[in-house]
Amino acid sequence: MEALERAFVALNRWALILLLAAMACIVFANVALRYLTNDSLVWAEEVARYLMVWLTFLGAGQVLRFGGHIAIENLHDVLPDALGRALRGLLVLALLVFFCAMAWHGAMYASAMRFQTTAATGISFAWVYIAIPIGFGLLAVHLLLVARRYVVERRMRQSSEIDAETAASL
Repeated sequence: MEALERAFVALNRWALILLLAAMACIVFANVALRYLTNDSLVWAEEVARYLMVWLTFLGAGQVLRFGGHIAIENLHDVLPDALGRALRGLLVLALLVFFCAMAWHGAMYASAMRFQTTAATGISFAWVYIAIPIGFGLLAVHLLLVARRYVVERRMRQSSEIDAETAASL
């Protein structure tokens, strides 16, 4: 199971890297063309915007996995251990229900938008909005992979590359 989880996280991470690299290349090329030739790529801003949307939804699960989202933990600090575990279990359950509901409604919205097209590229908006159910589905998977450790030990996954506590103190 650990190997499958590592592969899942690595695949998610590589998707993020490729999206960010594509977005950076498109924006750089458009800026360079604008200043060097006084002309620009008509589709660059639109594509970069939609890549950012995909990057946000696909990256939210990775951030959740390592405890990078904002959390108010004062109540955890004052509760006895058993009640704290129960609260964390309830939070995981509520998040899971929310993620699944958002994935469902996002899929319905993407389906409803399938006949509208974007201005510059002419692609269906469904390709843009399908990031919502995929992103929330990934959030649910990441949550399930870290839920036991979070509920029982009040810890998220650790990584030498990502440290939420260090990032919060910066």
